[in-house]
Amino acid sequence: MDVKNEENLVKKYQPLAIAAGLGSVLGSGIIVGMSATITVWQTGLGLTNTQVGFISGSLTFAIAIGSLIAGWITRTFGQVRSFNWADFLYAIGALICVFAPNYTTLLIGGIVTGFASGVDLPISLTMISHDSPDDKTSSKLVASTQIFWQIGVFGSYGAAFVVSKMAGASGARVVFMCLAILALIIWAWRTFSGKFKEFHKEGEERRLLNEQKNGEQNKVSVGSVLFGENKAKYLQMFACIMAFYICWNLLANTFGQFQTFMLVQAHASQTFATGAGLVLNFISLFATMSFAKVAGGKYRNTFFVFGMLIQFVSMFSLAILSHALWPIVIAIGVMSIGSNIAGEAIYKVWTQEAFPVEVRSSIQGFIGGFSRFLCGVFAFVTPALVVQSVIKKTMFGFSIMIIVAFCFGWLMTRLEKKYQIRK
Repeated sequence: MDVKNEENLVKKYQPLAIAAGLGSVLGSGIIVGMSATITVWQTGLGLTNTQVGFISGSLTFAIAIGSLIAGWITRTFGQVRSFNWADFLYAIGALICVFAPNYTTLLIGGIVTGFASGVDLPISLTMISHDSPDDKTSSKLVASTQIFWQIGVFGSYGAAFVVSKMAGASGARVVFMCLAILALIIWAWRTFSGKFKEFHKEGEERRLLNEQKNGEQNKVSVGSVLFGENKAKYLQMFACIMAFYICWNLLANTFGQFQTFMLVQAHASQTFATGAGLVLNFISLFATMSFAKVAGGKYRNTFFVFGMLIQFVSMFSLAILSHALWPIVIAIGVMSIGSNIAGEAIYKVWTQEAFPVEVRSSIQGFIGGFSRFLCGVFAFVTPALVVQSVIKKTMFGFSIMIIVAFCFGWLMTRLEKKYQIRK
């Protein structure tokens, strides 16, 4: 296939990637939106510190549970129906938060929204690979969805900043109303678009044709893939992707959830910390766009090595150099660039390329959900690890985690070559 035809296919299926990617906007939006407005909720609703911590922790675990059972949901309700309606459930949860008069209602709304967000991500990515006409187009479209994750982070920070002067919990309610409206728009677009219905139909026809061509008449399941006749191939790739993502996500989650906390601990003002977050996420957006362009090409592994290298440099520099404000800001900036060309996006692409389309939602949901569960547990001790007195020791530990993640990621690139995943 020549370059022009590849570009035409990507352009043709780009609306599907946008509709799926907007789900990532909602996913990062609820995480950052809750994080950026939790002090506003606390003031407006009179929440205790314990209640604040329980809301944040419950949101993380709700996302994890949604990801873990995403495969079961698609098998029960169907791939397309699950893809269409996940964001309607998200909107219900966000609206519960908007009108929450007390702690209990806000907690319920956060759990519903987080669960829907966790369900949506693996299903959306699998929908792209299901409908895409070939693996190269799928890789480029899946990688492009990471751009929307960064847009959600950037938008949530921006919205929280704009409404920060509003009285009581009003500012937080405005942020969640924006998320609810966006979720309803995405639901309507996915559900009623004639073009998407055509993509889904063609994708299913290709899947059935491939089954007949390859003689795969038996029903494909996670068990038959991981423990069937090709178990050596799939178990190795599953282990590598899971180990890579867990190590990387523990680090990325720390910087995502506690970035402002670390800056304030380094004596930055709240305004500086929020402004730095906006600028750093803007930089990350361009890094993600760069990776999306090479996701289906020969330079993808080069980007991976470079991304992991600069992530290591950023962590190791914090471990051996000054832990004053500006070194931390620079390290976070470098980390943001590296993590967006060798992190979430490449994990998504690997998962969508490595496994049969029938089990991608289940496998990606399990890896993502289990990783988020560990992040939720780790978050209980993270604040104690990033204060000024111990941050250097913590960064040594994070540097080792990056090395471990790189080793498993590099092994995954070798397995792709060995099993001719990228033909």
